[in-house]
Amino acid sequence: MKRFNVTGLCVKEKHYMVDMREKLEKIMKLIDEGYYFTINRARQYGKTTTLSLIAGTLPSDYTCISLSFEGVGETMFENPASFCQRFLLHVSKALEHKDKDFAGQWLDGSITDFDLLGYHLDKLCEGRKIVLLIDEIDQASDNRVFLYFLGMLRNKYLSRENGYAHTFHSVILAGVYDIKNIKLKLIKEGVYSQNGDIGRIYNSPWNIAADFDVDMSFSSFDIAGMLKEYEGDHETGMDIPEISDKIYEFTSGYPFLVSRICQHIDEKLEKNWSKDGVAIAIKAIIDEHNVLFDDLAKNLETYKDLYDFLYDVLIVGEVKTFNIMDPVVNLGNMFGYIKKGDCFGRNVAISNKIFEICISNYFISKDSNSSRMNKCAGGALYQDVVKDGSFDMELCLRKFAAHYREIFSDDDAPFLERHGRLLFLSYLKPLINGLGFYHIESQFTDLRRMDIVVDFGRDQFIIELKLWKGEAAKDKAYMQLLDYMASKNANRGYLLTFDFRKGKHPEQGAGWIQIDGRQIFDVTVGGNLGYPK
Repeated sequence: MKRFNVTGLCVKEKHYMVDMREKLEKIMKLIDEGYYFTINRARQYGKTTTLSLIAGTLPSDYTCISLSFEGVGETMFENPASFCQRFLLHVSKALEHKDKDFAGQWLDGSITDFDLLGYHLDKLCEGRKIVLLIDEIDQASDNRVFLYFLGMLRNKYLSRENGYAHTFHSVILAGVYDIKNIKLKLIKEGVYSQNGDIGRIYNSPWNIAADFDVDMSFSSFDIAGMLKEYEGDHETGMDIPEISDKIYEFTSGYPFLVSRICQHIDEKLEKNWSKDGVAIAIKAIIDEHNVLFDDLAKNLETYKDLYDFLYDVLIVGEVKTFNIMDPVVNLGNMFGYIKKGDCFGRNVAISNKIFEICISNYFISKDSNSSRMNKCAGGALYQDVVKDGSFDMELCLRKFAAHYREIFSDDDAPFLERHGRLLFLSYLKPLINGLGFYHIESQFTDLRRMDIVVDFGRDQFIIELKLWKGEAAKDKAYMQLLDYMASKNANRGYLLTFDFRKGKHPEQGAGWIQIDGRQIFDVTVGGNLGYPK
């Protein structure tokens, strides 16, 4: 019986997979044209599986040499001689199934530099369409030998185009970092020297590579196809379009996250293929340790500029332009954390809702000031706000306003204007952590507002956080919240406004208002505000 798989290679005969034929057709066009290219995608994005499918799709007139730098150790990259010998060993193994005698010719111990290797490749590839696949190229990112190898491939490719040499028909590299990123990484670590010429950083040995623009994410239609096969085996009665749309809503088609949700429902939730089941699976996944989330935390720790950038986008609400030439944008895009956030591709958004949750939770855990709010969100408050499995969002906001006034003063205003919304999330998270989770609708976020959706059990709460900018802005906030409530088919919403004006003001307080048949609980905190009535 097939199962969902999130570790290592996915195999069609063993695992439930989306239909990759359309994506493979696009890749095969690149191969048939003799292009060299790199599949740069984030962690757990199906790169290894894609390479395996490519190898299995190539027609019989192609010869495939497939290798991975995962687990090869440092010996292969010690010097050119070591690399050439180990590389030819893999070549020989790959050729054995076609011509064992011919394969043995490539174990010549005299090939100790890249000039000799290039000469032998000319003989190897003459009259043959050989496709070279190399997975996990990131494992070679801490040395210069790999760059020399790429330089040799580049020279052979150019000579082939001019009709002066034979070489691989197509070369496909797969990894998170593209070649330019690897070179920058080497320079940063002091391993590679640009000799005072900044232009050499971008003079990549892989500038012959064609663009790889195949979308490797899964659409809702892709997910539905996979679930249709699963449903044929298990007959659960699931509503396939509804479930595939729900999974896509939270993952934006990130392959690992899609498969992990499906795996959790299948193996841990007694095949609860409902919208509630998807929500329960998401809640479990965001609280677990896995390779993807551990890598996310490591990258946020390692790259301070990326940490600050994502904080500004997700928490502060700054609108950032999606300019791939910006090193931080390039880094966040490469890791799969950000994407183009509007139909024009101009602004930055977080890639999917699960990343929004995980990244904001990480900021909460790192916030040195959150303890002032967390100490108020203790067991006694939890008992007040959570009763019989239901969450009282009105009481939660009233309590937050009261604790806010107890803990912070007017002197904190400059800090709160930038970080106040994180404090609310720090306050909210331990209260909903047992049965629910929240996510920030980053496509709606800006400096003036932040939309938060809280799922708790079967209930959903829509909260807009806003900075006070005057009565006209307040009226606009009502309309914005009502529009968003309508998109979610919600009759109730919540508006939390931070007001940093000095003194008390008649607008400050808390209460329900009704507009166009929908209800909004409106609470304002800040200034010399006491407990809201």
